[in-house]
Amino acid sequence: MTKYVEIRQAGRRIEVPEGGTILEAALADGIAYPHGCRSGRCGSCKSRLVSGEVDLLDHSRFALSEEEKAQGLILARRAIPRTDAILAWLGGDEETASHPRRRLNCRVKAIKDATHDIKHIRLTIVGGDPLAFTAGQFARLTFPDAPTRDYSMASEPGERELEFHIRQVPGGAATQRIHALLKLGDPVLVEGPFGSSYLREQHAGPILCVVGGSGLAPIKGIVEAAIAHGMKQPIHVYFGARSDRDLYLVDHFEGLAQRHPNLTFTPVLSDAPLGARWRTGFVTDAIAKDLQDFDGWKAYVAGPPPMVEAAMQIVAERGLRREDLHADVFFTPGEASAA
Repeated sequence: MTKYVEIRQAGRRIEVPEGGTILEAALADGIAYPHGCRSGRCGSCKSRLVSGEVDLLDHSRFALSEEEKAQGLILARRAIPRTDAILAWLGGDEETASHPRRRLNCRVKAIKDATHDIKHIRLTIVGGDPLAFTAGQFARLTFPDAPTRDYSMASEPGERELEFHIRQVPGGAATQRIHALLKLGDPVLVEGPFGSSYLREQHAGPILCVVGGSGLAPIKGIVEAAIAHGMKQPIHVYFGARSDRDLYLVDHFEGLAQRHPNLTFTPVLSDAPLGARWRTGFVTDAIAKDLQDFDGWKAYVAGPPPMVEAAMQIVAERGLRREDLHADVFFTPGEASAA
């Protein structure tokens, strides 16, 4: 049976179909509800249940602790209403990037290999203004004859071209086609922006960015935007990869670090021989060795779910407040279903 849920900040009452989650219904109704991973791992959709009852699907303990549940907090992405309810998401105005959601017709302007399994793709907008978004957000892309998928913007806001880094997922219906058949001039439908894992420009404390694979896309946007806005606090970027062939844009980030002393860039390889150019081991171990206290920091984490989960654990143990963690988890469709 359909339930009715009032979203306080939106000033709207939405219908949630039987078995559906509150976040799914809110997004389908055009509400820019704060969210990140959409699977109950990052906590970006954390909300206060003002009234009513919900059933919570599985979620990570970091995203929502037992203490928080006892205080009336829920995750909108994992909440199925049992009764009509009233909900309010957490955070002030800065927690919601206020950009109009748009649908843009674009064409492929450039395609090149970033790594053996990541394509660097640039799209040019066909008519209309540039897409308004905040660095770190993502868009919903529909390539020719491929299912729609979400990809983070790597370009800076305000540009007439949009940059994406797309990793080939084994068996992935969209990425297999993109990697094998996409060509210059192909039309692409872009819808967005979405996501709450974006640069908080008012933050004055240190920044930690943890990257895995094509998760470098939103982090590139965040770092470049922070520099462009004159943010002078320390910015630490850790790029975790298996081997040299999985790293990309290293020269770009090293160049940025040379020109901006507040930026440090640290690649870490988990499967590299002794004597390798870069640090070896797990990226989270390198972070734990280098940085001891994250009180007052902001952390932006983007990459495969296991890496994101491990990074969440490290920064939480070392004092990072939950509201200062912004995670962009890259699930394949199969992983999302399992989660």
